[in-house]
Amino acid sequence: MTASDEEGFTFLETIIVIAIILLLSAGVGFSSVRYLDSARTASAKNQISALKLSLESYYLDCGRFPSEAQGLAALWEKPSLSPVPQGWAGPYVDREIPRDPWGNSFKYEVPGPKGLPFGVVSLGADGAEGGEGRDADILSWR
Repeated sequence: MTASDEEGFTFLETIIVIAIILLLSAGVGFSSVRYLDSARTASAKNQISALKLSLESYYLDCGRFPSEAQGLAALWEKPSLSPVPQGWAGPYVDREIPRDPWGNSFKYEVPGPKGLPFGVVSLGADGAEGGEGRDADILSWR
C-alpha cells in the first residue's frame, strides 16, 4: 500500500457516517415533539390560571363577571356592550388576550359548568371540543 491509498475516507464510509447522523437526528426529533406537546399543554394551563385571576379581579371591581358577549376582551379594555361596568379599573391583564398555544381563541362561558360563575376553555391542538391526548380540551374547572 502506498501513502495515497490510506488518506481520507472512502465514499462508503462517508455514507455510513451520514446515515448514523440521520438516525440519531430522527430519534431526537421524535422525542422533542412529545415534549413540545406537553409544554404547550402546560402553557395553556398557565394562561387559563392567569385569566381566572384576572376575572376575579374584574369581579372585585365591577361586582360581576364580564358577560359572554363582552368576553375576555373586557379584561383588556372597558366593555362598551351592556351591561357596562361602572367600577372598571383595568386593564386586568398586561396585554391583549393571547391565543392559546395552538393559535386558537380561548372559549369563555358565562355561567360556567357545574354551577361555577364562568368557564375558560382551550380546545387543544385540534381546535374542536373533546378529544384525547394533545387534542384534549383544557378546562378552567379541572
